Amino acid sequence: MTLWDFLKVMRHSLQHTLAELQKHVPTLRALKLTIDEMIAIRNQFAEEVKGKIWSLEEIRRSAFERTLEHVGHPDKDLAAHLNAIYLKHRFEDIELYSDVIPTFDVLAPHYKLGLLSNGNTYPERCGLEDRFAFVVFSQDVQVEKPDPKIFEITAQRAGCELRQLLHVGDSLENDVAGAQNAGAQAVWLNREGVPNDTETRPDYEIGSLTEIPTILGLDRRKL
Repeated sequence: MTLWDFLKVMRHSLQHTLAELQKHVPTLRALKLTIDEMIAIRNQFAEEVKGKIWSLEEIRRSAFERTLEHVGHPDKDLAAHLNAIYLKHRFEDIELYSDVIPTFDVLAPHYKLGLLSNGNTYPERCGLEDRFAFVVFSQDVQVEKPDPKIFEITAQRAGCELRQLLHVGDSLENDVAGAQNAGAQAVWLNREGVPNDTETRPDYEIGSLTEIPTILGLDRRKL
């Protein structure tokens, strides 16, 4: 949700997957299946295997297996096929927010940019190839935000101290509190202008990534 609308892409991908599932399993139970049910099944499975299975693609495939069991049609081969359909759209149909590339263009000559994510979208799969000096995925290091350890790993990859790290993200818990608890500074990207009713106070709050150069003292007019 920082660089693109993940929820929109996820639901879009699941819509294609659901249509494929219903084509192969045209039963009443399958035809009544909804995207929200599919999301709930996936989240329940992810919670059950938390700390045991880190690969998000494996979790997603297993969730499709469980979904097929839910509609009374267990089929691991079909689950693998559905997973392939989902991942195709999940990666290929991403649309970056309009402020991403212009902001990166301004920051790149002055700062080392890195990607830290609990997700699994690699830069080369979403139009951001060669944009990051380093990438840290929770599934690769087997620790996830807001755990301070993943921010420590990130600082090591960046070649800087935690106090020199400025982390930008949309989650107050994972991105802001997580970074601050590790000793880094945090920027809360609040695109929708929602009220902050938590005790977490970001170092900076922005509505667009184009505000980051100003925070860093760069000329915002270049955006």
